Amino acid sequence: MTVPVFLSDVLDGPELVLGGAEGRHAAAVRRLRAGERVDLTDGAGAVAECVVREVLKDALRLDVTSRYEMAAPQPRLVVVQGLPKGDRGELAVEMMTEAGVDVIVPWAASRSITQWKGERAAKALGRWRSTAREAGKQARRFHLPEVTEPASTARVEQLLAGAALGLVLHEEAAEPLSGVELPAGGDIVVVVGPEGGVGDEELGRFRAAKAVPVLLGPTVLRTSTAGVAAAAVLLARTGRW
Repeated sequence: MTVPVFLSDVLDGPELVLGGAEGRHAAAVRRLRAGERVDLTDGAGAVAECVVREVLKDALRLDVTSRYEMAAPQPRLVVVQGLPKGDRGELAVEMMTEAGVDVIVPWAASRSITQWKGERAAKALGRWRSTAREAGKQARRFHLPEVTEPASTARVEQLLAGAALGLVLHEEAAEPLSGVELPAGGDIVVVVGPEGGVGDEELGRFRAAKAVPVLLGPTVLRTSTAGVAAAAVLLARTGRW
């Protein structure tokens, strides 16, 4: 059975108590029992391997058996995700988190039907971050992905200009993603357009920021699946998979 992972800000000491929402979930939903193994992480690479000593009403009392630091993987994979319609944004975040994407950047592209504004933006961003957190635990990730604040096109330009490699998925690109030379370290930034794709003006600006348009394959993928498909290609080619 896969050892469950829970988030905790406190990992020091020979004994730990997992309380709050994580503790309630472990005790009442997962129904963990004394003697079972669990891993605690701060989501930034620190891990405490534990054994359940006692199950309380809404918490676990744990004995720590070992601790270690998980190094952050390299190169870092950053996906700029054009805002999709409906709940497809959460689907994209979930799949990219499970695959191993390190940073997810919501992007209000010119062709995005969905626009995040005011209170709606805060709620939508909260859902993306919650989705990434839960998917990261399920996937046993000890470095949880960062879901950034929504980015403008100008901000995406900056990310591409500062990357070790910038890529834009585009259906009319001549170069396949599978053939691009990849860096050993730094950031690989991949731009995924919304349902309508990346606009011509945006593509021109991204090219000026050193980004390379690439073709993912002979078929047209939905925006919610293009990011995880591109991540799979890149993670396999960089040796992270």
